Amino acid sequence: MKVVDAMTPREDVVTVSLPGTREDVLTYLQEREFTSVPVVKETDAGEEYRGLISRGDLIADPDEDQLALLMREVPTVEDDASLTDVARLMVSERARRVPVVHGGELAGIVTVTDVVRAIAEGDEDGDSPVGELARRDVNATFEATPLTVAEREIAFAQVPYAVVLDDEAEMSGIVTEADVIDVARVVEGEEALGNSLADEDDGWKWESIKGTGNRYLPTRNVELPAEPVSAFMTENPETVPGRRTAREAAQRMLELDVEQLPLVDGNELVGIVRDVDLLSAL
Repeated sequence: MKVVDAMTPREDVVTVSLPGTREDVLTYLQEREFTSVPVVKETDAGEEYRGLISRGDLIADPDEDQLALLMREVPTVEDDASLTDVARLMVSERARRVPVVHGGELAGIVTVTDVVRAIAEGDEDGDSPVGELARRDVNATFEATPLTVAEREIAFAQVPYAVVLDDEAEMSGIVTEADVIDVARVVEGEEALGNSLADEDDGWKWESIKGTGNRYLPTRNVELPAEPVSAFMTENPETVPGRRTAREAAQRMLELDVEQLPLVDGNELVGIVRDVDLLSAL
């Protein structure tokens, strides 16, 4: 299968233009649930592709406001490349979206979801058991963790999710980058506000430094609520046993519109399978 058969063509790709600000990207990510947005610049010779900005970039660099400094270069492909080659590129470069560029112009974009769809529909190999593809290192957080802290944990772990654990260290939910972006608010010209601190009588207390109410991140641009992550997580997330195939997992991810499924053995959490892990079997 070729990239041209799976990609979203330029006329259907939402972009942001230079010069621009963080708010331009955040608006698209929140309203249209994208994971990243290509950046273009209008010149006398026409439109030029310049780079990509993802929701992870916004989270990782909350102090920067200018698109030119937030965007990054990512690998690009031509539309006649094979989808298998692009899948391998995504895995090696940890790229969720690969711009399709021809002569410096954006021709379209191909995403991890496009490859997952090809696996789900049988156009690419999907026979491998997910137990062989899943990761055993799981990023986790406690359900009473303030979202502002969980966001930093996700950013530092460089994964788009955190499995949420309860008092018994059992999985009670999952929170994702998308959940964080959904409740983020751009604040122009504001400094960090004072916290409403937990006191000694609260049921949990983060060493008297974490807020129990809303607070600003140490940036003038983005505000996140500091309520416990349990208020924003997906409770009792869908799971997958290791005997299921990559195709079955791909189909379920598309049905649920999720990027990862916790891997279980009976009722025990033993790993996580992300959509990009399904690509590693190609």
